[in-house]
Amino acid sequence: MRLEKIRLEFTHQERVARITLASPKANILDQAMIHELEEAVSRCAKRSLNALVITAEGPHFSFGASVQEHLPDQISGTLQALHALLRQLHEFPAPVIAAVRGHCMGGGFELALACDLIMADHTAQFAVPEIKLAVFAPAASALLPQRVGQALAARLLLTGAAITADEAARSGLVARVAEDLDAEIERWLESDFLPRSPSSLQLGCRAARMSLRHAFGEELRQLERLYLSELMTTADAEEGIRAFLEKRAPRWGKTAVMTQG
Repeated sequence: MRLEKIRLEFTHQERVARITLASPKANILDQAMIHELEEAVSRCAKRSLNALVITAEGPHFSFGASVQEHLPDQISGTLQALHALLRQLHEFPAPVIAAVRGHCMGGGFELALACDLIMADHTAQFAVPEIKLAVFAPAASALLPQRVGQALAARLLLTGAAITADEAARSGLVARVAEDLDAEIERWLESDFLPRSPSSLQLGCRAARMSLRHAFGEELRQLERLYLSELMTTADAEEGIRAFLEKRAPRWGKTAVMTQG
């Protein structure tokens, strides 16, 4: 099956599905790619699988969501579509593995965070740089503290700093760092997933994801409201996006945001 921005294939006697982001080198998660991913994941969910692998063509996993689609007239649809995709992965009836090379940033990082397991090679770097554009990453704000702890999550979310594959592995975020990512994925599938019962893996996924249920539910809804109802009403949020698109330094305002009690 060939879609415009992704590739879907079934391997290992159709017991493994592989979705490849196929818009290199940046693999931007615009609404068109998100829609195609949703369709592909829905198709995969109807099969009895032992694993779903999400990977990417080119040197980088994804530079993230489309900055253009974060302008005020488009952001609501973009954010809601991305969050629907992440919830779809959270509910997928088999283990979901992200295979990451190069930059895994912003919405691309959130896509990886929605997977059960992340495998990376030594080129991988993970970051949520949204704060540099005067916005924040809602899904990462919900998921990172659960995955890496509050201290590292705060460093990534509030500074936009990147971490390497090795640091991500030390934090527990990355399950394995591989020299040959494709070969290591194959070994992992053969040793730890293909021998298992698909029905037991499905129930095991529900059990293993239980601690993240609130993060994908009420927390993400609250963060989406904070982003759309408060953040996007500030002049700085739009200025940060426009400055990036226009390749210029931002001109921040001086008015403090009034917090709600």
